[in-house]
Amino acid sequence: MSRPPTFAPPPGARAYSLRTSRGEFAVVDAPVADGVAVRGTALLLPGFTGSKEDFNPLHEPLAARGYRTVAVDGRGQYESDGPEADESAYAQDELAKDVLAQATAVGTPVHLVGHSLGGQIARAAVLLDPGPFLSLTLMASGPAQISGSQQQRVKLLRDALAVMSMAEVWAAIQAMEPPEETETGDLDEGLDDRDDLRRRWLGNKPAQLIATGRQLCTEPDRVGELAAVPLPFHVLSGAHDDTWPVPLLDEMAVRLDAHRTVVAGAEHSPNTDRPLETARAFADFWDGIPTG
Repeated sequence: MSRPPTFAPPPGARAYSLRTSRGEFAVVDAPVADGVAVRGTALLLPGFTGSKEDFNPLHEPLAARGYRTVAVDGRGQYESDGPEADESAYAQDELAKDVLAQATAVGTPVHLVGHSLGGQIARAAVLLDPGPFLSLTLMASGPAQISGSQQQRVKLLRDALAVMSMAEVWAAIQAMEPPEETETGDLDEGLDDRDDLRRRWLGNKPAQLIATGRQLCTEPDRVGELAAVPLPFHVLSGAHDDTWPVPLLDEMAVRLDAHRTVVAGAEHSPNTDRPLETARAFADFWDGIPTG
């Protein structure tokens, strides 16, 4: 049975600020389990309104398979600093350059994993420079802009952020959402502690949410560009996803000639819905990739 998601780092993992050439980024860094042969390192990028803690359920099972995992808060995301109001700092190209710097600081080459928005940032990083990466896994992250229903959610959030404080927006979201949903619904789901979720929400920089929300609603289809990059690709999703329909993810995997995993019983966040199955799929994919 999987462990309930939590904001506390799992046993053996360390939370700290990773120093890079582009500043410091908050990470949770989990080493390979004692007595297990080292097979590689993975850099994990969270989604919109998410954070490094979204990957907490994956660290232990991946450590047991020989993989060090480093989950990171992006610029202006939860515990990583960034400008409050300067949206240009969160342009996709800037965030992609941050990922390249994070990979270098962690120690390349790394397997790169991006969840949802994190997948589109990961894709941009690979298109800038595939050299630091052994593979790219896109988890619940589609070929272009998000679905129309999710675009409406993001637009509501961006409109609210233009006239309300972060605390006021949080209170409004809680009043509007059913009890089982958190933050912006399907875009970020899985963690349960309301106090931790509120603290995370308040840690996000408004300009980051506005800029990356716009990216989600306008992202072009760059699958053709990505397919020309000589890296192994993995497209993983739940069996249901309201942000990018599963058939669209199936088609993207075909276009990328990618390994495809559909995690039964999972939705937009397989990492928290079905962490053991998701970790197994990651490790099985990575095990087949030469490291030297």
